[in-house]
Amino acid sequence: MQVDQISIFIENKSGRLAEVAGILGEAGVNIRALSLADTSDFGILRLIVNDCEKAKQILKDKGFTVSKTEVVAIEVPDRPGGLSDILHTLDRESINVEYMYAFVERCEENAVIIFRFDETEKAIEILLNQGFNLLQGERLYRM
Repeated sequence: MQVDQISIFIENKSGRLAEVAGILGEAGVNIRALSLADTSDFGILRLIVNDCEKAKQILKDKGFTVSKTEVVAIEVPDRPGGLSDILHTLDRESINVEYMYAFVERCEENAVIIFRFDETEKAIEILLNQGFNLLQGERLYRM
C-alpha cells in the first residue's frame, strides 16, 4: 500500500528547480506529483514519478542529494469535510501526519492526497479498516 517518493535537496536559487525538471524530462521520467518546501538556503523537492529508481540514479549522477521514502496515496472524497474525515480518523488513533500534498489528477470523483505518517503501517491498517481507499503505486504512476 505504500508508494515510492524521492526527495531532492536543492539550493534555493533561480534555475535549480528547472534544472531538476529538465534532467528528468530528458530522461523520460514523468513527474506525477510534487511538493517543494524551502528555507532561505535550500529546498526539499518531493516527487512521485513513474520510474523512481531511474530518477534517483540520474539525479545522483548529476550531483544532487537524493533519497527515497515511502508514502501513502489516499483517495479523499472531493466534498466539504472529505479530508477532515481522514484526519479525524488518524487523530483518534494518535497518528501524526508529518506532511502531505495533493496529487495532480483526480481519481474518478475523488481527489488524491499523498501522506507521510510517523507510524505508516499503523496508519494504513486503520485507514483500510475504516473503509478508505489507498492507491497502489503502480496505479498511481500510470494515472
